[in-house]
Amino acid sequence: MTELLVGYARVSTEDQDLTVQREALQRLGVGVDRVYVDHGLTGTSRDRPGLRQAMAACRSGDTLVVTKLDRLARSVPDARAIGEELTTAGVRLSLGGSVYDPNDAIGRLLFNVLAMVAEFEADLIRMRTVEGMRVAKAKGHLRGKLPKLSVRQEAHLVELMNSGRYSTGEVAELFGVARSTVYRAQQRALAKGAGAAAADRDWVAAEKPDPGSGPVVAV
Repeated sequence: MTELLVGYARVSTEDQDLTVQREALQRLGVGVDRVYVDHGLTGTSRDRPGLRQAMAACRSGDTLVVTKLDRLARSVPDARAIGEELTTAGVRLSLGGSVYDPNDAIGRLLFNVLAMVAEFEADLIRMRTVEGMRVAKAKGHLRGKLPKLSVRQEAHLVELMNSGRYSTGEVAELFGVARSTVYRAQQRALAKGAGAAAADRDWVAAEKPDPGSGPVVAV
């Protein structure tokens, strides 16, 4: 039976793009139809449908391919649990092209070391982010999340989408945003248009004379 390469990719938020990971997996030899993904799910959550599908697609002798360990797991316990599943299934793990055989003692050791390093790096990033936010807040620089598009840019985006000449992907690439941003801009425009139409109806109803009222005629 031919050994297969099964790819897995993950991003933590809906606004992030999987293109870079998909292309890297293809360069590592993974077929497009054998890439499983999780979009908008953190590595700390084990409830990831794409990961379950990727693990289920692997058979004994196959290799699970990810670009980096932090795309697969962000904690040592999670990495060990995945490693145990791979060992039981007889599946190797490829991290960016470096293959680790979970059935080999050295392979397991290296995998555990990498998992500890990934968790340590994640903790450092979280600490630096929190500290940076504290400093920014103390200096009065923390003003909340800025919009990805200005009002004029969003209006232009909606105009292009309404023209029907461009796909969602093309408009997203043109403005340098995720497709979800394009969808939300369209939804805001629709809601705004519906609100304006309702206001117009209310105004017309208020201005329309009451049929029962009219000039009083003295008898």
